[in-house]
Amino acid sequence: MTVIAAIRPESWNFPLLLHVLGAMLLVGALTTALLVQALGWSRATPGDAVAFGRAAFRALAFVALPAWVLMRLAAQWIYSREGWSGEDDPAWLGLGFVIADLGGVVLLLSILLAGLTARRLGRSRGEGGRVVGRLATVAASLLLVAYLVATWAMTAKPD
Repeated sequence: MTVIAAIRPESWNFPLLLHVLGAMLLVGALTTALLVQALGWSRATPGDAVAFGRAAFRALAFVALPAWVLMRLAAQWIYSREGWSGEDDPAWLGLGFVIADLGGVVLLLSILLAGLTARRLGRSRGEGGRVVGRLATVAASLLLVAYLVATWAMTAKPD
């Protein structure tokens, strides 16, 4: 069996690199926030709950959001470089755009919920914010699953 390598112009490499870098940072930040939020559910001590809440918020706000912006802008850049017009685009490309755009809204919701959780935990010294914290965890979980589906679609190109 012979495998033919994909050949693309050299000018596509940098926007594609930025797109993949942003996506990798985004998935990493979501995974980190999700794990920290899940650890916050156990709440070994109230001080730990406050630290976990703040860490989850910071991972989402200071890493995931800029990574999403980088991923989305670079996606648009490589889209225009490859000459897609919106007509006859492959299904994996449309799926990527839908997940990225809706994911941005869910990411903002996750940041808001994680911020409220961190604030409530800080004010109540680790005793409040349980429901909001769990909602933030669920939102981040759904977002991570959606981005893993998008990653599969971008790499497998099931058209």
